[in-house]
Amino acid sequence: MSSNAISRELADGKLLIDEPAEGVVRLTISNPAKRNALDHPILDAISATLSALAAPDSSARCVLLTGAHGMFSAGYDIGEIPDKEFEERAEALVAHPFTEAIDTLEAFPYPTLAALPGHTIGGGLELALACDLRVANRDIKLGMPPAKLGLVYSHTGLRRFIDAIGAARTRELFLLGRYIDAPTAEAWGLVNRVAPPTQLDNNALELAVELAGNAPLSQTGNKRVIAALLDERGELPRDVESELIELRRASFASDDLREGMSAFAEKRPPRWQGR
Repeated sequence: MSSNAISRELADGKLLIDEPAEGVVRLTISNPAKRNALDHPILDAISATLSALAAPDSSARCVLLTGAHGMFSAGYDIGEIPDKEFEERAEALVAHPFTEAIDTLEAFPYPTLAALPGHTIGGGLELALACDLRVANRDIKLGMPPAKLGLVYSHTGLRRFIDAIGAARTRELFLLGRYIDAPTAEAWGLVNRVAPPTQLDNNALELAVELAGNAPLSQTGNKRVIAALLDERGELPRDVESELIELRRASFASDDLREGMSAFAEKRPPRWQGR
């Protein structure tokens, strides 16, 4: 299947939107200079577009989220924030536009599908996990690097992974910080299907067309029931949630996070100080 639709550019050309088939809207992250890293304009554009597509008069019945240039996303764009502004700006990026984009994606009433053409790392992986289904190029790597960077991940994000792959696999993913291949991710339930690189686009679009063609009331109703069942566990006690938020905030202010990011950029082992 191919698209005859004209692609529109959002977020200064870093997010592309087109309609490759009836009822299917495709959002393509295109930030090649930074391996499709997620910045404020991209995340804001994702949120605004999804909100518009969720309107009652919209014909969108499936959103297909993917990446251009053989990549999905390397995660948050925090690598070039000046050191003196790092704590405030890095935490602000993750706390507001990223969380809003994730929430808007999960709240979209119809099915969402992530197609992963290339490596899918950190916040990029959580963005994909917020979609209902995922199909991946079988040759890619997926991973969560907080342990290699000195970052404490959000409790809402960790819960999302526990829901998808269970506590044991979530521990392995986050505490080791290693990348896993796509077949392993499929075995874990982190992705639903893998495809040969040359077939990924067609396979993803075929799935999106099938999702868009199913009964709308069934799709929206079943999504709502699944979400309600997952939410049934209730909220954390306020003091516990405050503690977890503070752990995350403190990690953004730590020397270890700056060291971890410097070591990653310089391709050397980090020298942890535990502070």
